Amino acid sequence: MTEREEAFMRYGTTMAATVFGVLLAAAPFAAHAEQSTTDKQSTTDKMMDKTKSTTEEAKTAVNDSWITSKTKIALFSDERVKGTQVSVDTKNGVVHLRGKVDSQEAKSAASEITKGIEGAKSVKNDLQVVAPTARKAVDASDKDIAKTVETRMHKDTSLKKVDVRVDGGVVTLTGEVPSITQSARASEMARGVAGVKSVKNELTVRQANK
Repeated sequence: MTEREEAFMRYGTTMAATVFGVLLAAAPFAAHAEQSTTDKQSTTDKMMDKTKSTTEEAKTAVNDSWITSKTKIALFSDERVKGTQVSVDTKNGVVHLRGKVDSQEAKSAASEITKGIEGAKSVKNDLQVVAPTARKAVDASDKDIAKTVETRMHKDTSLKKVDVRVDGGVVTLTGEVPSITQSARASEMARGVAGVKSVKNELTVRQANK
């Protein structure tokens, strides 16, 4: 082998070693870059999952509130549910009824009415039956009832536009309120007045300005 050939072989060996060294040095950086990309993707996925979870929770809360309000309106408008202390609470679509009613029939009617509410998955009825004879009998005229209901409504600024009409102990509410929650509150307030047999809620919910 000539000196020229030997020199060429030494040069080739040196170049191969250099390239190999460069590749070894670059490997950790490539691995780090790949890991960094994976970490960023993982963080993004977690943020998206958290946002989705928060949105779902808010949606559930809104639905539960809507179900509660619609249930109250329906219960207080039905003459069969002769109870002035009915409490309604909803969690994940399960409606919980508590309070006092006059009879077992009234308790059963409350369950039936609640099951008919859109979105209600099930009903937990813990209403207590208390006979009317155990309560103080109150004989109030329609005029007195209307005056009492109106006084209650006017104490709440969001219910000042509610008009009250009473016929034979049946209260009819008309006018405008800012939300379905306030509509339910109006029914609840009216139903709590002595002498009221039922409440017909004909209130309209004010539409937000676009």
